[in-house]
Amino acid sequence: MKRVVVRVVVLAVLAGGALALWGPLRAARDAGEGAGGLLERIGGMLGIGAVERGDVFSGYVEAEYVYVTSSIGGTLMRLDVERGRQVEAGAPLFALDVASEQAAAEEATARLAQAEAQLDNLRTGRRQPEIDAILAQRAQAEAALRLSEAEFARQTQLRATGVVAQQRVDEARAQRDRDRSRVTELIAQIRVARMEAREDEIRAAEAAVSMARAALAQAEWRLGQKRGAAPVPALVVDTLYRPGEMVQAGTPVVQLLPPANIKIRFFVPQAAVARIAVGQTVAVACDGCPGPVAATVRFISPRAEFTPPVIYSREQRARMMFMVEARPAARPEALRVGQPVDVALARR
Repeated sequence: MKRVVVRVVVLAVLAGGALALWGPLRAARDAGEGAGGLLERIGGMLGIGAVERGDVFSGYVEAEYVYVTSSIGGTLMRLDVERGRQVEAGAPLFALDVASEQAAAEEATARLAQAEAQLDNLRTGRRQPEIDAILAQRAQAEAALRLSEAEFARQTQLRATGVVAQQRVDEARAQRDRDRSRVTELIAQIRVARMEAREDEIRAAEAAVSMARAALAQAEWRLGQKRGAAPVPALVVDTLYRPGEMVQAGTPVVQLLPPANIKIRFFVPQAAVARIAVGQTVAVACDGCPGPVAATVRFISPRAEFTPPVIYSREQRARMMFMVEARPAARPEALRVGQPVDVALARR
């Protein structure tokens, strides 16, 4: 009795399968299509387009994540995003404490201003008030020189008449020479005051300015490292820290998934891998997807996966699988990481 029941169940299942395929078979027969046409119709029903016999493979959705981090550690002060949020390129993601880096940047700015002021001072010479003081001293020396020249001329005349001794003439001549030398000295001081500093001093000051600018750039770079921004438009997959927690240098704070980083990974038997080439278009179908998603093959693994110990036996060859990766050409957001998919090769 049990055998009869089992036979009845098996016959019912076979009859149901035959009825399910009868519609496509009849449509193919009426249209004069062969087995290829039937596969095309079934592929259309499955949402994977026109395929060839045996060219539908199993796979899953994979992704290459972007981990945004800081090269300098610190306390997380602000988290600007939440999981599941879409962000644009340049959008702020997080901020660490910046007290130390801010102070260093301000110090570097002040040092640069000091070095530039010293360089300008060396290039412009003395200040104008200092030059004015030297000019006033020269005017006094010139007045004294005129007086000493007149006195020397008077004493020379008196000596000619024998009124004064030769000593008085010599004293007047010496005073005139001193006043003349003083005027010459002050003229030279004015010329030096208006000149730039020595070339060696200017080059040293220029080097100091360059050093100060480099220190400021480094301080500003360290300050910028305390803030994270999205490098590209992406989905926030996860936030790995909370405000108040200590973030070590180089530790990811936010995990992003750019749409361009979504890929399909599927496995092809060794008998079919020769029909796949980089750049080839495939159709990706998944449960609940509104329609097939076109993808382009970007990588074919040069090594077999799940390789048995004896790879050259004819019986084991069918177990050899090659991993293939493809990038969605459009609508990558329709796929979810880890989602199983069916991948069909488009008919070439």
